[in-house]
Amino acid sequence: MNFDPKLGVHCSSDMHFSYDDGVFGPAPEFRQLNAIRRSLRDPNCKGPDPVYSIVMDVGRESDRAEMQRRMILYGVVAYAAGRLGDEPVRSQGHIHAIAPHCGWSTPELFEIWEGLAIIYAQERATDDPGRCFAVVANPGDKVVVPPSWAHCVINADPNRRMVFGAWCDRQYGFVYDEVRAHGGLAWFPVFDAEQNILWEANPRYRRSEITVREPRAYPELGITPGTPMYQQFVADPESLQWVSQPARVEKTWDHFEP
Repeated sequence: MNFDPKLGVHCSSDMHFSYDDGVFGPAPEFRQLNAIRRSLRDPNCKGPDPVYSIVMDVGRESDRAEMQRRMILYGVVAYAAGRLGDEPVRSQGHIHAIAPHCGWSTPELFEIWEGLAIIYAQERATDDPGRCFAVVANPGDKVVVPPSWAHCVINADPNRRMVFGAWCDRQYGFVYDEVRAHGGLAWFPVFDAEQNILWEANPRYRRSEITVREPRAYPELGITPGTPMYQQFVADPESLQWVSQPARVEKTWDHFEP
């Protein structure tokens, strides 16, 4: 790891996870290449398999009750190095399901631990995708995807793995139908000859524009710059309550930019 998330979770070279004393977490779930093919630019491509591993609900034992009470959950994901045909290693893309406890599709707060990531997000997965953003993030950077947006996470460097953590709702669920019906999201990331990422429009959507940007600070959400986001929860759990109760900052989501 080249960023310390202050959590005591470690990722091995084979994308397994280990936990320090006093830290809880499950065995990883591995996402196989066949599970995401329908949303790739080339569904028949070759690439690393598994594509990524994920552990949901990790944290310090001393924080477990507070996380449960606030309906918030921390997950960690490791992406393999390599490429999926001409595309970088990535997830297939989804929308967060409506959480029964709050009646909202909930947001997600990402923090990059290792490698180079792109968080891609579009307003919706209908024929008109709305605004589309690609946020390029390095270790320590944070990115917020707002409620109801379709999104995926990309390992932008084919020569090394990428690891990130994320705060999300405890009643998380993923909706894939609209993304799969369009053969993926509105823009495909594609490597050029120098391993730079270019963006190719998915013709199954109406014409759209993509904004490529660096992460921003999100002062409207009370995110503390320079503080690992797990540490922010420990210091001030209320400051991240919008993750599981997005209605508390309902107006913030109007015209929100990731």
